[in-house]
Amino acid sequence: MVAFTGRCLVHRSEILGLRGAWMEALEEARRAVERCLEAQNRRAAGQAAYLQGDLHRLRGSFAAAEQAYREASLHGREPQPGLALLRMAQGNTHAASAAIQRALGETPDRPGRAALLPAAVEIALAAGDMEAARSACLELEQIAAGYQAGMLDAAALYAKGAMGLAQGDPEPALVLLRRASQSWQELDAPYEVARARRQVAQACLALGDDEAATMERDAARDAFATLGAAPDIASIDAQAGRAGSHEPHGLTARELEVLRLVAAGQTNKSIAAELVLSERTIERHVSNIFAKLRVSSRAAATAFAYEHKIL
Repeated sequence: MVAFTGRCLVHRSEILGLRGAWMEALEEARRAVERCLEAQNRRAAGQAAYLQGDLHRLRGSFAAAEQAYREASLHGREPQPGLALLRMAQGNTHAASAAIQRALGETPDRPGRAALLPAAVEIALAAGDMEAARSACLELEQIAAGYQAGMLDAAALYAKGAMGLAQGDPEPALVLLRRASQSWQELDAPYEVARARRQVAQACLALGDDEAATMERDAARDAFATLGAAPDIASIDAQAGRAGSHEPHGLTARELEVLRLVAAGQTNKSIAAELVLSERTIERHVSNIFAKLRVSSRAAATAFAYEHKIL
């Protein structure tokens, strides 16, 4: 029972993560590591640790993500493409490109390559390597055509749309990205829907429809905020020109309230009790504060607040 429940917890974490319940997914992945190691199933433990890395990365907890990916590797699980995406998020596109190409080079099977190719397209576009992006996108599309898999089809549509947008061809890209958004919506994957809508906003902007671009961008940002996707919030704010446009922080009234309590040294649990909110809601507010202030710790947020006379 220990062995079976450990593997079930891994799959449960995957499903919860896809559906946007990131904190629950993290807890299930943590339990999965313990159960799998108890059953001496290091391979499954490595997958559970990898899932934790992905979730920490998406939330902007880069140090925790790095540690989780290293733990996955320790248990024998290849930490790609998550580690390469982490390097890209940290601004090291050279390391990200080298890592994803190395992983592709030693992965001959089509399902394994399909798991790497979406990240390969994203990293190549970030690095400005259009040839590598085009090659990865084409291969992903070919693999998707050979399977009846909704997630794979959605990933291929998104990659092709992002590729078209990067090549300066927004009209066909917009069609592909809207289809990707709809596919992810049907799969109940809110984070992927938000990513697609952010790209839709860019396509609308390129086509001169500023109003549609703003609506799509705002919808994407709201979804990222609900999920607690701090790096994506920061990215979308930078694209919208919000960061630093009026105030040096852009915090909402509730976020200012949370920041004051953070600066006073209170924990998320005590803040939740004081404001009569759930601890998960406070975690999201703190993530949003970090993203808007472009800091990575409570101490740095407190220092920023005093330096800019926010408190």
